[in-house]
Amino acid sequence: MAKKRSRKGNVRAARGAAVRQATPAHSAPTRPATPPAEAKAQREPTVDFAAEYHYVVDDLKRIGILAAAMFATLVALALIIG
Repeated sequence: MAKKRSRKGNVRAARGAAVRQATPAHSAPTRPATPPAEAKAQREPTVDFAAEYHYVVDDLKRIGILAAAMFATLVALALIIG
């Protein structure tokens, strides 16, 4: 089987060269291109969360009632046993 050689030195040199090429010394700072707020608002559809997730409120009520019942059971058992 062939012997594996370490290439750490070559990788570090390549990374340094890539960084030097990517950032020229005399480049002017650029501003990222962002669309105006009006155009962004027009592209995004409006979602009526109350209509989409109407079942969530019922589920949360059910979970709350179940948690309260379990907690009351634990308190009652602690008083009876202890």
